[in-house]
Amino acid sequence: MNPGVSERPLPPDADAPEQTEWAGKFVEAKRRGRWEYAGRPGGMRAAVILAIDAGEVILVEQYRVPLGRFCLEFPAGLIGDETEGENALESAIRELEEETGYRAAQWEELGEFCSSPGMLSESFTLVKATGLSQVGHGGGTEHEDIVVLRVPLDRVAETVAEHRARGNAIDVKLLLLLGSGFLEDAAQ
Repeated sequence: MNPGVSERPLPPDADAPEQTEWAGKFVEAKRRGRWEYAGRPGGMRAAVILAIDAGEVILVEQYRVPLGRFCLEFPAGLIGDETEGENALESAIRELEEETGYRAAQWEELGEFCSSPGMLSESFTLVKATGLSQVGHGGGTEHEDIVVLRVPLDRVAETVAEHRARGNAIDVKLLLLLGSGFLEDAAQ
């Protein structure tokens, strides 16, 4: 059996031709039969960085126009948006320093994941960074205003609650750090 291919029959419209309804530089709207979804042109993907250092995780807070509010999230960026042919690891190295001011001595690709598979064709590669050293202030490019946070791993749930109380959005990928706590609460 081919990995990622189920032996189950495909649902209606799965084999319908894909049509691009609208395309911009970074987003496109598509239709396949009765399904509508969004994605990145040319299969562009993202790199997301899980940066861990001395019992702390590096998170960022930035304003997200589609949400209309600030969002707490992992450092991340598009692969190849600045350098053609860039791979996920190269993007992660660049984005970690650009957004947070940190460099990592060790890198490990943890796999590809889908952001919101019912609506987006976009995927991201999760990359773990350890052995961090601060080499700058971070904050992103001139068009970004990123706040860098070092959060003790045992305070992630509290930090998420504090950001929610301020009205900030929380990126779903932070469930990676909250998951075991949610599971422990559900088991009781």
